Amino acid sequence: MIGRPEPNEAAPNYFKYIDQIEGTDILKILSQQLEDAMGFFSAVSEEASLYSYARDKWSIRQVLNHVTDTERAFAFRALWFARGFTTPLPSYDADTAAAGARANAVQWEAHVEEFERVRLSTLSLCRNMPEEAWLRTGIASDNLFSVRALAFVIAGHAEHHIQMIRKKYLSL
Repeated sequence: MIGRPEPNEAAPNYFKYIDQIEGTDILKILSQQLEDAMGFFSAVSEEASLYSYARDKWSIRQVLNHVTDTERAFAFRALWFARGFTTPLPSYDADTAAAGARANAVQWEAHVEEFERVRLSTLSLCRNMPEEAWLRTGIASDNLFSVRALAFVIAGHAEHHIQMIRKKYLSL
């Protein structure tokens, strides 16, 4: 479909997320990831969702909230650039967002539902993206991004954190 992002379509540090994703069909990837994530998250209990593997680390609820909020921020960036806006966008501070969310006070089921709804919104945005918009670029957090790179960052960021939950939270 749109292909993978080239190295000049995002700052090098974002390729830690982009490189987590195999394949080129980002719509299929985002859709399959949603299906897999919903199965995975539904197996986490309300009690387990409050678990943190270290005192200074987020709980599983806070991690999922972070994934959802970050997807919203990156999808907005994709929308902004795809529609032709040229004004640079500010940085997104994950710690500020996490502190403001108070995620541990929200039930796990609500977090899972919110992730699903945000991902469905991202999928709608991507499905209706004009072909020429995928290669449009803009500046966010003082970094250049193409729209297609942002879509891959969304998928890779979610994958990164899902794997972290599997390894650091649920493998014990």
